[in-house]
This record gives sequence, C-alpha cells and structure tokens, in this order.
Amino acid sequence: MVKYNFSLKSLNTFGLNVSAAAYVRINDVAMFEKLPKNLPLPYFFLGGGSNILFTKNFPGTVLHIDIRGRGVASSDEHQSIVYSYAGENWHEFVRYSLQLNLGGLENLSLIPGNVGTAPVQNIGAYGVEIKDVLSGLEAWDLKTGKIECFLPEDCEFDYRTSIFKKEGKNRYIITKVYFRLDKNPSLKTSYGAIQDELKKLNIENPDIHDVSRAVIRIRMSKLPDPNVLGNCGSFFKNPLIEIAQAESLAAEFPDIPIYPTANEHLRKVSAGWLIEKCGWKGKVIGQVAMHEKQALVLTNLGNANGEELRQHALRVKKSVFEKFNIQLEEEVNIL
Repeated sequence: MVKYNFSLKSLNTFGLNVSAAAYVRINDVAMFEKLPKNLPLPYFFLGGGSNILFTKNFPGTVLHIDIRGRGVASSDEHQSIVYSYAGENWHEFVRYSLQLNLGGLENLSLIPGNVGTAPVQNIGAYGVEIKDVLSGLEAWDLKTGKIECFLPEDCEFDYRTSIFKKEGKNRYIITKVYFRLDKNPSLKTSYGAIQDELKKLNIENPDIHDVSRAVIRIRMSKLPDPNVLGNCGSFFKNPLIEIAQAESLAAEFPDIPIYPTANEHLRKVSAGWLIEKCGWKGKVIGQVAMHEKQALVLTNLGNANGEELRQHALRVKKSVFEKFNIQLEEEVNIL
C-alpha cells in the first residue's frame, strides 16, 4: 500500500525528477480508513499533477487520489445531475458529458488535470467556471475521518480559488463531484477567440459539440502539450485591479485587454499580455522560458529543476510589478 522514496516524475506535468518520502495511491474511498498512522507528515493530495511545481523532494506523504467512476445521478426534462469520482481525467469527463448531449462544460474542454482538483481551483475558461455548473461534492475530512458533503455555497468559490485552497487545504480531500448540466443549454460564445474559431469552421449556429471543438482548437494552437514540453498551463492568474488603475493603464496602453468582473469595482487584466509587454514571451534563460505562443505558460525546456522554474517566475513577477505596478499571483501550487 505504501511506497517509500517514490519518484513523482511521471506524476507531474512539469516532468520534474522529484520523489516523495512516502506515496499511497488511493483508488477507493474506503482506503482512507486504512491509512497507516505513522506515515511521514505533511500530507499532499495529488490529482493529475497539472497544477503543481515541486521545487525539491517532498518530505512527507503524497496521497495520489485515483478513484474512478462516473454516471448520471438523476435527470428531469431540463437538466441532469452527472457525477464523477475525483480520479477521472477532466477532459475525458467533459467528453462524456457531450456524449450525453448535456451542456455546461463545453467551454472547459481540454483543461488539464483531474475532476477532483477542478473545484479546488474553481477552474474556468471562456466565461465559464466550475462554480457555474457545480451541484455539490463529497470530500474526506482528515480531521473527523468522515465524508463531508458540500453544496456550492459551502465551497466559498472565488476567482481560481475555493475553501479547499484556503482554510480547507490539507484537511479535505475531494472524492466525488456532482454537476448540474443542461439538456437545452445557453451557449457562451461571446469571447472573440471562440467566435473567430467558429467562423473558421464555417459554423453559424453552433451546438455544444461545436463550441467544444472550437475551444480545443484554440487551446491546441496556443498551449504546449505537457507530454512534449513540461508545463502546467497558465502559471499565473489574470490579476484583478481597481477601476481607477484599469482606466489609467488603458489610457497609457490602448491595446491592453481589460475585462469586467462580477465585482463592479474590479477589472480583470490579461496576465499574458503584461508578461509579453515585459519582454518575457519566448525568452529563454537556461532551460526555462515563458512559452513562445502563450506568455502565461511557464515551460521546462528539458532539464530544468523546480527551483530554476520558481526563480524564473519570480523574475517575471518582479518585472511586471516594476512596469505596471501589478502583483501577479501564481495559479500553480508551489512546494
């Protein structure tokens, strides 16, 4: 059950050659009750490994959540509640929902990672976030040794965060997620990139399958395959800034991408644009670079270690702050 000094190289999408003092693959919820009491601490909960930067060997125990299974929990004439266990691949689950002709997840196609980590980050793309489609979830509480149920309002969702990334971190392990998906969905195609891609495909009246196809084409054109080039997708969050600062930046840089947010006092700025304007897009230092097609993606060009990647991210953050007075925040977890 427990493996010691276990290599994590194949379990992180940066492809970093690091190891864990102890490793346990969890493929059944019942295994939580059987965990040995003397495992090295701290614990780290690993999903698809697509949102983690290991800067050194991990001194504790990695619990690899690999519980599989999916299905339809309930359905009426308008919606279906579809569930997935945490170890299912996210994109494969999106494809499953499309096979059921259910809408809601199509804009989230091809996002790396597993289902269980999707609510932790409140993953989102092209105008849709997990919080928009989540019906509820189940999580193992390490403190009580029981499964706890969470409704959407219990999850404290915000931009790329949730209770599971804040006070619930290192306490709750998400095991099963429920989604409320529509049989007659309202498509979200207002993003210019999606509209442009649909035009290229000569699609005037898209359905959920068309939107998913467009999103996949966009992501494949901009984002490197981690199997070829080590990366974790978007390394930084798009920063939220006050309206006054947004207006000042727009006056100085008319081409800056600025978007409205749910908070009327804040605006969202493209982190990729900020990084590119600071000259980091495609610039190689050692074995590290921000990707040549998408400046938001930090890449391992082959033999970088985690600390070298972290130092490069710090250089980028410092540069953006000095030029724009904006503090970038990592979307990726750094250990």
